[in-house]
Order: sequence, then structure tokens, then C-alpha cells
Amino acid sequence: MIKVASYNIRKAIGTDRRRLPERIIDVLNELDADIIALQEADRRFGVRHAVLPDWLLQLHSDYRALPLPTPTESMGWHGNALLVRSGQDHLASDVMHLPCLEPRGAVIASLEVKGVKLRVVGMHLDLSGLWRRRQAAAVLHHVDIQQAHDPAAATILMGDTNEWTANRGCLADFSRHYDIAPCGRSYHARQLVAALDRIMWRGGIALADSGVHATALSRRASDHLPIWAQFDVKA
Repeated sequence: MIKVASYNIRKAIGTDRRRLPERIIDVLNELDADIIALQEADRRFGVRHAVLPDWLLQLHSDYRALPLPTPTESMGWHGNALLVRSGQDHLASDVMHLPCLEPRGAVIASLEVKGVKLRVVGMHLDLSGLWRRRQAAAVLHHVDIQQAHDPAAATILMGDTNEWTANRGCLADFSRHYDIAPCGRSYHARQLVAALDRIMWRGGIALADSGVHATALSRRASDHLPIWAQFDVKA
């Protein structure tokens, strides 16, 4: 069983308006996932310092951020980062440049988790529906190129899609190529009104379970709740 999760951590600013990175790490430990996609993992302005610096992750968790060709002060690319447990086989990781109205991006990694080859994408799409669809097309195209070089790897896409409708817009584009896990509503943490965060997959894995991680701690740590999915490996 492989467990993945996606979490918009809002730069570690909680619903109580306090910035507490250690609280975010406590939620990550609650999730207990093998791979976690983070959004808004860097400060927005200036040199975009990492919200969860490496030393803090190492001190309070078993997670590490995958290396990316980005400024050393940041842990991600336009706030997107991928966390894995220490000791997992990391084959490659890179950034995706997405068409955008405001700065947006995605990150992609090739991993081997519990003997299974995975291609994982973390993303945070635009507030504009038109730009979300353009960004979805860019992600799909980039992954198809990667898959041509390694067709055996299963693919998991995760992140904050900013899509409020279930069967339209960018989700309709993604669903033509991927299955979408029915995780549930993840925003707003205090009053759940929308399923903005999504986990999608295709390839040699099968969805076993999925949901929203709603605890007393996660309801305070960010304005989004984390979502998660567990996968079985197909024979």
C-alpha cells in the first residue's frame, strides 16, 4: 500500500492567523504519507524563503524535500514542493514552467516507493479558469513526454487545482486521461465548501481509499485541509 497526500499549507499561516511551521509539520506527521505534495511552501515575496526549512523538517519529522533547480532559500518552485520519507529512492526531480497570468509552476519527480516506480507531479493552478485549462494542458503534455521515456511508471498528479466545479474546466481536461480520487471537500478548513485540492492517477496502481484529513490540528494549521489517497499495486 502506498499513501500520498496533498496539502496547501498557506505559508504556515493558520486560521488563527498565526504562522507556525512546527504545527504544519505536526499535521504532516499525522498524515503519515509516503509522498506529500505541498503548495504555498515558500514565502511569497522577496527571496521566497522556505516555510519549512530542511533543518526543521529533519528535527521534527522523517520527511525531506526533494531537491529542485531553484534558489537555495526556497524549498519549492512557485511554492510547490514534494516531500518524501528519508531513505526513499529518488531517481530524478525537476520543475515545470506553466503558462500563467501570475507566477505559477509545477514540480515533477521520478521515485521508487516500496518497489514501485512512480511519476509524481505537484501543482498549484491559477485562479482564472482559462489559465487553469492552459496549465492543465501543459502538465498533461509534459507528463506524456516523460511517459514516452518510461512507460512502466504509474503517474500521480496532486495539488490545489482552484477548480470549484467537479466536471468542468481543468478537471474535465484531466479526467479524459486520469482517474480522480473522491477525496472530498478540503476548503475552507473552518467551513468546507469546495473540493479545490485533487489527487489523480493512471497506470499500474489501483485506488484503495481516499479522504480529507480533518483533525482539530489540521483545522487550525491552514485554510486548506490535507487530502490523501492510498493505492494498491496492480498485479
